[in-house]
Formats: sequence, C-alpha cells, structure tokens
Amino acid sequence: MAARAQHSGPAANGGGAPALLPLLLLLLSAAAIIPRGDGQNLITEDVTVVEGDVATISCRVKNSDDSVIQLLNPNRQTIYFRDFRPLKDSRFQLVNFSNSELRVSLTNVSISDEGRYFCQLYTDPPQEIYTTITVLVPPRNLVIDIQKEIAVEGEEIELNCTAMASRPATTIRWFKGNKELTGKSEVEQWSDMYTVTSQLLLKVGREDDGVPVICLVDHPAVKDLQTQRYLEVMYTTATTEPAVHGFTQLPNSAEELDYGDLSDSRAGEEGAIRSVDHAVVGGVVAVVVFAMLCLLIILGRYFARHKGTYFTHEAKGADDAADADTAIINAEGGQNNSEEKKEYFI
Repeated sequence: MAARAQHSGPAANGGGAPALLPLLLLLLSAAAIIPRGDGQNLITEDVTVVEGDVATISCRVKNSDDSVIQLLNPNRQTIYFRDFRPLKDSRFQLVNFSNSELRVSLTNVSISDEGRYFCQLYTDPPQEIYTTITVLVPPRNLVIDIQKEIAVEGEEIELNCTAMASRPATTIRWFKGNKELTGKSEVEQWSDMYTVTSQLLLKVGREDDGVPVICLVDHPAVKDLQTQRYLEVMYTTATTEPAVHGFTQLPNSAEELDYGDLSDSRAGEEGAIRSVDHAVVGGVVAVVVFAMLCLLIILGRYFARHKGTYFTHEAKGADDAADADTAIINAEGGQNNSEEKKEYFI
C-alpha cells in the first residue's frame, strides 16, 4: 500500500505542470496587449459640420509624458507632426498644441474632406485612434409645383415639392394653413447627393380660397427652410354679384353648370373687358384729333386777320427836301402856311 502511494505521488506532481501552461500563456498575452507608456491614452471625438463651415479636430492625451502626437488625413498623409505642418493645404491651421493636446481647424469644408482622420501617439508600442468627419449639405433649392393655378370648388389638385441636392436626404412636411397634411415622398440619389420630391393630393373647397399651402424641410444642416403657394379656388354663388374668384348665375342653375360653361363665362368676361378697352382708346384718339383740328382753325383765322399791306404817312415836302430834317421843317412850315392863309369873316 505504501509503495503504491509513493509511486502515485510523482505522477501527480508531473501532471500539474502541464495544467499551469495555458494560464501562463494567457498572462503573457494580456501583458503584450496592455500598451506601455505610463498609462497614456488618446481621446478624440467625431465631428459633424455643414459644407463650407469650419471643422475642428482634437487629439488629446490623458496622462501625457511628452510623447509625440501627430494627425493624419484619410489618405494617411501627415497633417501635423507636433506643431509642424508637412501637408501643403493652408485650410488646415493649428489651433492649439501642447504635451496633452493637438487641435487643428479645417476651413471651408467640402464633401471631399469627409472620412477618417487618425491621431497617433508615439509610445511603446504606438497608439492610434481615429475621428470621423461627416459633412452635411443643405438643400440647394426648394420649389412647389401646382397642377392648376386656379382650381374649381370640389376639385382634387396635385402639388409637388422638390428639395434638390442635399446630404443626407431631407424630410418634407406639408401644411395647409396651420394643419399638417400627409404627402408621398420619393428619393433620388445622384453621386453623394439626394433629391427628394413629395406629392400632395388635395381636394379644395371655397373655404380654401387664399389659404397658403406650405412645404417645410427637416434637415440637420438648415432650420426653418420652407416655401409656400396660395390656393385660388373658383366657386359659384347665388347672388347677382360675382364672388372673389367665382362668377354670377341664376339661383337655381348651379346644378346645370359644367366646366364648359365656366370656360365660356370666363371667355365672355375677357372679351367684354377687351372691347371696353378698345372703346376707351378710340374715344381718347377722337378727342385728341378734334382738339388738333380746332387749334389749326384758330391759328388759320389769326394769321388771316393780320395779313395785308402797311402804309406809312410821310411828311409833305419830303420829296423836294435834301434830308429828313429839311423835310420835317418844310412839312411844319407848310402846315403853318396853310393855317396862315385861312381867313375868317364875321
């Protein structure tokens, strides 16, 4: 019994060594995974920016020991090595550099700048994390198309609102006045851009005349972007005066009205307006012509009255006088002589 126990003892000790081998390998692997660098850790955050704005990339170090920090672009080209910029892109500018942070700004961001940017810390072994820049593009244009400019009461019309070239795709909402309506949207993708078109079918009544229909866009890159169109509804009325967008008819003839009658009525009104305009123009022209004729007659009579031969009364004796003074003296003398020759008898 004792010999059997001694024989089994070494076997038991020899079999314990292989059991410890997996545990030792696991410990060695864990030690290799743990980064050395006195507990330094890189920290960064993802960035979302609107196209054309400024994006700021920050690489921060926790428990820094003056290890070198550098920033790389998505093509793994070095943007900044410490406070030096090897990349010849002036849009990248150093905002802050210290032993614990490298902060860089990127101005006038475009879609081509989107992607992963890498922060590297030169420890043993080196550490690396990445931050993602996401570029938002607001809709470049927002347009409402309406099927008919003027609708008839009770008719269903179609409206389409289009938001062009956005990223990501927009969400379109419809409102009639303050009431929200539901439309049907379709999304088209062109390269990295999205165009969204929403269709709205709306049955109109006379109460909708002059009410705005609003197309509003929900997009993370823009706020309060909307456009609107005002409804114009033509409806019938039983009075002898026309409605705002309606027309006049007898009280009991509303059921007999159809679209052809409506078109004829509008055509008649337009023809009457055109005939009135022509009559007014003809009357004005006639008055102007009459005034010009009267003016010509008056001028003719004036010139006729003042046309003729003018006679001058020369002094007597002017023909025999040598000059004008002598003629006047002779004329005065002649008058005196004639007076002297008069005789008076009582």
